[in-house]
Amino acid sequence: MGNRLLLREVNQDRTPLSWCGPLDSEPSPGGASCRDDRKKRPRLGRQSRTCPLLRSSPDTNRKRSHREVRHRRVRQAVPERTRRHPRTPLPTRALGSKHDSSPSITEAEVARRLAVDVAEKAARTASAARGEAAPEAVAEAQSAALTVEGIKVPVLPRLVADDITPETAASLLSEQGGRLAILSAEGGIFATLAGRYSGTPNLDLFLKGHAGDALIIDRRGRTERVDDAALTLGLAVQPEIIADIATMPGFRGKGLLGRILYSLPTSNIGYRRIDPPPVPEHVAARYDANLQQLTIGMHDWDDPARLLLSPDATEVFTEHRRTTETRLRPHSGDLGHITDWAGKFDGAVMRIAGLLHLATHVEDGWRRPISAQTVHAAITLGQYFTAHALATFDAMGADPDVEAARTVHAWLHRTHTTRFTVREAFTALPRSRFRKVTELEPALDLLEQLGWIRREPDPPRTGPGRRPSPAYAVHPNLHQPGS
Repeated sequence: MGNRLLLREVNQDRTPLSWCGPLDSEPSPGGASCRDDRKKRPRLGRQSRTCPLLRSSPDTNRKRSHREVRHRRVRQAVPERTRRHPRTPLPTRALGSKHDSSPSITEAEVARRLAVDVAEKAARTASAARGEAAPEAVAEAQSAALTVEGIKVPVLPRLVADDITPETAASLLSEQGGRLAILSAEGGIFATLAGRYSGTPNLDLFLKGHAGDALIIDRRGRTERVDDAALTLGLAVQPEIIADIATMPGFRGKGLLGRILYSLPTSNIGYRRIDPPPVPEHVAARYDANLQQLTIGMHDWDDPARLLLSPDATEVFTEHRRTTETRLRPHSGDLGHITDWAGKFDGAVMRIAGLLHLATHVEDGWRRPISAQTVHAAITLGQYFTAHALATFDAMGADPDVEAARTVHAWLHRTHTTRFTVREAFTALPRSRFRKVTELEPALDLLEQLGWIRREPDPPRTGPGRRPSPAYAVHPNLHQPGS
């Protein structure tokens, strides 16, 4: 994403550029800053493409007063020209395959047509009946009409959509018992939500579908109701989309961006495997069978399955929640600037635990408690998504210190500055961005932490007067093309 992702990429996706030797020396491979007491930001590891297990019925009970719906939203930013592994479409293929329900649908349609014919004939007879025969004819007409109402034609099972409007998605969600997955290799759904066709953002379905809230639509000519909406979202988008959606009206303010798990892997251009081996047939077949069993096997359940935690798992998760709470503190927590996302982090971990539990125990997962080992695994995945969320929201401009550091970095790169003082930087940078010298200090601290600059020792004082302005040396790599 050009310079917008630069600071995060240096610290997380590449070796941090920091050094403790002369300016002409190479950056240290470990990336340790000269100021080791600084707070370290997490590095992101590389990870292959992930896809959520699309199961929406089971809930996870942390307490009797709280539940988490078993579905997940994942968005992965994939750079242009990155080859996509053949495993990517497996969930779509598995869930998109048509269940063999055509015979039952045909039988119900024929039965309903015949019942309609009988009801219409009975209604005509009742309207023409006179005298003592009239009550009996009316009763037969009413009975025939009730028979028609009692014949329900099942819809063709479909749980996956791609290019769809919110209105159509709500109708499809209602038809399919309140469960739907939107899986796409592009990010066009965001433009649709922002009002591409209607001119007005429409986020209600995607907000309610995350929490399992009731969806009730009463409009002229259209009435639909879903008591427990469960909408899964899985997208693989270009990194530029991340910056774009941050400016779309209502996306962050209404909480949509805080409901998504993000994956921002490094580009593999130059390191791609040529002609990689396909997914083994037995693995693909097992994956397909398990995923279909989870979805189709519980499709007709009226009540959600409650997944309970074992006592050990409860202790592990409680301790995890204590740790998360301290990270949300506004002045000292590393997640304090993205509380809209981090406030839902514990719930996301519990949803992941439920999915891992069902994937491990495909046939009877709802009869077993979730183990501590599964919760530990979910927390590990949660740590991955947390690091990527920090990088993603930094790219969106959520952290003011990172945005300020980008401004200083861009000035150094543009002017080819090799050494500067704080006073020189404050004079050269826009006053609309830095109104006081103290507002510049966090940006310089972050750039030094990441290794782009290094503060020089303060010269000894030789007499009265104002102290000299602190001076910084600039790492030579900052001026290289593409830095």
